[in-house]
Parts: sequence; structure tokens; C-alpha cells
Amino acid sequence: MPDEGEAVPLAERLEALIRQGEAVFNSEVAYQKARVSFGWSRGKRVAIFLALAGAFGGLTLIAMVVGLLIALAPLLTPWGALAVVFFGLTLLSGLCFRAAVRAFRDARDTVLGKPIPAETAVVAKVEQENEA
Repeated sequence: MPDEGEAVPLAERLEALIRQGEAVFNSEVAYQKARVSFGWSRGKRVAIFLALAGAFGGLTLIAMVVGLLIALAPLLTPWGALAVVFFGLTLLSGLCFRAAVRAFRDARDTVLGKPIPAETAVVAKVEQENEA
């Protein structure tokens, strides 16, 4: 390193600056790689636990249906219990399907830039209040 009185050539300063920049860049790349690796390992754990939760949830639903059939059979006969459980599950499936279609349409409309019904209702309400 030159003394304080000596002038450092511009080329040396630029070379030192480039070396420092490369060191900073390399350390940033290493840091981001470590973050991605950590996130990926956590993501795999999350996916595994979600799969297990889905499997246990499905088994729980099966147990609930079988339990309902067994509990209702003495009251309604086996065929009556089966009919009640069947129609109940069909109704629940239809409601869930309808909610999924509605959510899909809202998402599609949002992506396409169209106002969704909830937004339209809010805008109409605000305009109505502003007029009053």
C-alpha cells in the first residue's frame, strides 16, 4: 500500500474495485444458493406433511361415512341409511363444486381484468352513498 502522500494510479483503484465487486457478487450468489437450498428442504417437508394431512383427512371422511351408515341403519333400515348418506354427500359435493366454479370464475375475471361480482356490488354501494 502506498504512503498517504503518494497518488494511487487509477488502474490500480479500478482493479481493486473490480476485485471487491467480484467478492461481493460471489458471496451474494453463495448466500442466495444457501437460501434456496434451505427453502427447498423446508418445502419438501411441507409437501410431505400436506400429503399426510390429506390422506388422514380422507380416511377420516371414510370413517365418518361408515359410522353414519352404522348409526342410521337401525333407525332407517340399511337402504334408508345409505340413501340419507348418499344424498347428504351429493348435496355437500354439489355445494363444494359450485363454490369451486365461482372461485375459478372470479380468478379468471381478475386475470382478464373484469370486475368480479363482489367488486361490482361494492362499487355500486359506494356510488350510491356518494350520490346521497
